[in-house]
Amino acid sequence: MNFIRTLLSKRKLAKFVETGVVWGWDDPRFPTIRGIRRRGMTIDALREFILKQGPSRNIVNLDWTTFWATNKKYIDPVAPRHTAIELENAVTATVKGARVAPYTEDKPKHGKNPELGTKKVAYSSEILIDQADAQAFAQDEEITLMNWGNAIVRSISHSLNPIHRSLVTSLELELHLQGDVKKTKQKITWLAKSGQEPIPVELVDFDYLITKDKLEEDDNVDDFLNPKTEFRTEAVADGNVAELKENDVIQFERKGYFKVDRAFKHGEKAVMFCIPTGKENKGK
Repeated sequence: MNFIRTLLSKRKLAKFVETGVVWGWDDPRFPTIRGIRRRGMTIDALREFILKQGPSRNIVNLDWTTFWATNKKYIDPVAPRHTAIELENAVTATVKGARVAPYTEDKPKHGKNPELGTKKVAYSSEILIDQADAQAFAQDEEITLMNWGNAIVRSISHSLNPIHRSLVTSLELELHLQGDVKKTKQKITWLAKSGQEPIPVELVDFDYLITKDKLEEDDNVDDFLNPKTEFRTEAVADGNVAELKENDVIQFERKGYFKVDRAFKHGEKAVMFCIPTGKENKGK
C-alpha cells in the first residue's frame, strides 16, 4: 500500500531527517505513526482505516482523502468550538446597539454535545473581524454575527493607499437581533476587543513533501521536493483557549480543526496544527 506524493522508504525518510527537510521522525508531514498522531490522527480512526483496507497482496496508490475523512468522524462530535481571527489586516468594527460596557455570557462549547460544557463569550461595542469577511460585505447588507445575532452593515471604510485600495480599514455595524439568521448569506466569526483577554496563537498548515504523485525507480527525489510545505498564520483567539492543553483537539469555527502542539503560556503564544479533513486536494 502506498500513498500519493508520499515516501514510505525508511532510507529516504531518514535522509529527509538528516538533511533538515523535516524536524524529525515525528514531523506532522511524515507518514510515520508519530507524525500523523502529532498532526491530529486518532487511534480509533487509524484502527478503522487499517481494518477497512483488509489483507491484500495488491499494491495500491491511495489518496490521503479517505484517511483523514475517517478521522473527522471521530473528532467532530467531541471538538470544542472556539474562535480565531487572523491578525494581518484584521478589521475593527463598531457595533451600534451594543451595551456600552463589555460583558460575557456562557455559551455551549459544542452546539450538539452539551457534555463538553460551556465557554465564556465576550461582547463589546468594538469587535475584531477577519479581513476576508469584511471585504465580502456590501453596504446595508444584513449579516449574522455568530453567537450574537444579526447586524446590518452601515458603513465600510477602505484604505486610501492606491496599492491597497481593496483593504477594509473599519466598519460600522448596527445590531438587528430580531433578524432571521437563516436568511443571511454572511455568517461570520468575531472577537470582542474588550471584556476578555485575547490569546495569541500561531496556526500552522502543511503540504506534501514531494510534488509527484508516484515516484519512479529512476526518479531523483531531490528533483521533486516541494519548496514550501509549511504555512504559518498569526492570529488571536478567544480567552478560553488559554485553558487548552498540549494535544487537545478543537475546531476554530469556519477555519477548521486544530491540535494543540504547544499550549499557551504567558509570554508564549499557542501553536496549533491544522488537522486535515479529507476535503482538500493536497496533504492537508
